[in-house]
Amino acid sequence: MTHGTASWSCLTLTPSFDWSEALGWPLVWDQDEETAIQSPLDGTKITWGGPPMAPNGGRDRLHFDVAPPADGDQQAEVDRLLSLGATLLNEGQSDAGRMLMADPDGTAFCLRTPRQPGSTA
Repeated sequence: MTHGTASWSCLTLTPSFDWSEALGWPLVWDQDEETAIQSPLDGTKITWGGPPMAPNGGRDRLHFDVAPPADGDQQAEVDRLLSLGATLLNEGQSDAGRMLMADPDGTAFCLRTPRQPGSTA
């Protein structure tokens, strides 16, 4: 899957949902209730651990948009993410090719249509 290059340090994600597997990023730290994964292209890391620092007021502090590679299949990717524990929030609906999903904690993310070759957006 193709992913952006932002960095977060106060993200609460469910360890039971394998974000490393979902994003295809290797686990680089997992100790004392802290976990980090890193882009296989170096640089970007996503870290999380412990309870949220403050209530989120009903909105997620972070929203992932993920997309299969250009030769990927969106439905196959939905099925793969469901097998990892995600849920489909807008079953039977699609907003401009985006499928709204959530991890087991209810943190929403969008699965987009496959990216075009050379796309960075």
